[in-house]
Amino acid sequence: MADTEKPLLIKRYASRRLYNTETSDYVTLEDIAGFIRAGREVQIIDLKSGDDLTRQYMLQIVAEHESKGQNVLPLGVLTDLVRSYTTEVNSVVPQFLAMSFDMLRSGQSKIMENLTVIPNPLTTMPGFDAMRKQQEAFMKTMMGGLPAWKGPIGPAPEGEAEAGSADELAQIRKQLAELQKKLSKM
Repeated sequence: MADTEKPLLIKRYASRRLYNTETSDYVTLEDIAGFIRAGREVQIIDLKSGDDLTRQYMLQIVAEHESKGQNVLPLGVLTDLVRSYTTEVNSVVPQFLAMSFDMLRSGQSKIMENLTVIPNPLTTMPGFDAMRKQQEAFMKTMMGGLPAWKGPIGPAPEGEAEAGSADELAQIRKQLAELQKKLSKM
């Protein structure tokens, strides 16, 4: 079995074909994007020169998704990224983006924990299951396969007491409001 702790090594041949060293087969850019969405780290190196091409291919994946109409990055963010390359001062943009994504993953993880652990009185409401499935699909789409995604949101395990669930729900709402404030400040 492959060691998922190490980055998946992809070699680029002179013909520009990409070779997965774990499965001994050729892969496409979309395959690599799938590995990343599944939470796997990848490293892409040029076989001849040994140069690390990972950043170049990550940017190419983003560019291809953007060109297909899957707009994740607002025009203002793209503009700021371009401007950050033209400034002579060390840009804070990379650090800001890294911290923003860390905060997003952390906040998402906490929200998912709270929604899956706390008993929810709405689970008895007719149509709740369909609404839950829509919410799952929305979260999967919004989070784009980020590794922090915990999976389905559903009713609490049987036997858990529902006492205090109103207080817990109020606490979740408070945490969501705080997260929205933090995101709006960014």
